Amino acid sequence: MKKFFRFEELRTNYRTEFMAGLTTFLAMAYILFVNPSTLALVGIEELPDGVTRMDQDAVFAATAIAAAVGSLFMGIIAKYPIALAPGMGLNAFFAYTVVLGYGVPWETALAGVLASGLIFIVLTLTGLREKIINAIPANLKLAVGAGIGFFIAFIGFQNSGIIVGNEATLLALGDLTSPTVLLAVFGIVVSVILMAIGIRGGIFYGMIITAVAGMVVGLIASPTGLDGIVGHVPSLAPTFGQAFAHFGDIFTLQMLVVILTFLFVDFFDTAGTLVAVANQAGLMKDNKLPRAGKALFADSAATVVGATVGTSTTTSYVESTAGVGAGGRSGFTAVVTALFFLLALFFSPLLSVVTSEVTAPALIIVGVLMSSALKDIEWDQFEIAVPAFLIVIAMPLTYSIATGIAIGFIFYPITMLLKGRAKEIHPVMYFLFIIFILYFIFLS
Repeated sequence: MKKFFRFEELRTNYRTEFMAGLTTFLAMAYILFVNPSTLALVGIEELPDGVTRMDQDAVFAATAIAAAVGSLFMGIIAKYPIALAPGMGLNAFFAYTVVLGYGVPWETALAGVLASGLIFIVLTLTGLREKIINAIPANLKLAVGAGIGFFIAFIGFQNSGIIVGNEATLLALGDLTSPTVLLAVFGIVVSVILMAIGIRGGIFYGMIITAVAGMVVGLIASPTGLDGIVGHVPSLAPTFGQAFAHFGDIFTLQMLVVILTFLFVDFFDTAGTLVAVANQAGLMKDNKLPRAGKALFADSAATVVGATVGTSTTTSYVESTAGVGAGGRSGFTAVVTALFFLLALFFSPLLSVVTSEVTAPALIIVGVLMSSALKDIEWDQFEIAVPAFLIVIAMPLTYSIATGIAIGFIFYPITMLLKGRAKEIHPVMYFLFIIFILYFIFLS
């Protein structure tokens, strides 16, 4: 095994890799509770007619299995210390835009995730994935990442009651005297402190402290006995295979845009994460990522597995940098992380204490981290600033990642043409311009 993972070449050992894998798991363990909460639309009391919730226990199991399988793929096939799990942002798009906003059944939405994963595999094997990534301007990629950060943070504020609806101003500050709102505020403060002082896994620990505080003051029901902490592995029956059963429902223009959005966001999320983690680990050679094809294949295959068992798009996690910071250099780090996700399957009873007030701080902190992409956008160029700004602002205001992307991608070729920079516009951008125009026509 040492030879397989090239321990000597990478100057690492079992102990270092194990601790790195554990560190990575703790840094991203919050997804085990945030993802089921998001996909089950926890915090949304009244659902529109025809909209149903996913089974929270089944999504918990699907999340753990998708993360375990994806991390194993990455560790064994690509041999990178990078862990995977259902992606933040994509799960929000799945739940709040596709299911809640468009009224698409979650079964059909899962079929869309499956389709995007299969397309991903084809694009990866043919080498087209890299070419398409390069066709999208870097400024728009950055804007999409930042916009999703704002959208996720907005959902956190909304679900916790810190931001509420208002007939006069659309939005307003919630009741800060409400005990549940105060609990969420407490969680935000604790999480910010932990992250600011550099605690690895600060988001996860912040959720634990908030949940414990909620139990102490009686806002959250405490688990009773060992059965309230450890239990049987939840059944996947409510979600398993639904993507295949409803695959025939995805052939509409609306679902085409949904699938394109799944593809687009995962495209750049994965590419950015791979480069960031590989750079930190010193694994880049001549500014290129060795075994990039295998890493991208592992990522896309994980999405197919995740959709099959019942969760939104599975992608590489930038929290893997925490494990690299702890010394992880080989794929064995990802294998260890995968084993911890499998072990987590037995702790589903804890879902009962992870309320929207507990997950809200995690959503807001992740939003902060994602919005850091704003600093690299070329705001001094008006033709770039307009589409980038519209992407960022439209996502939270329209409650839709897809709409934000669509608006920005429509304005980009317009402003670039008017500025006399037509030669810099890739043909792919004209194709997307037409697709998104049709998208708005279809929605209307």
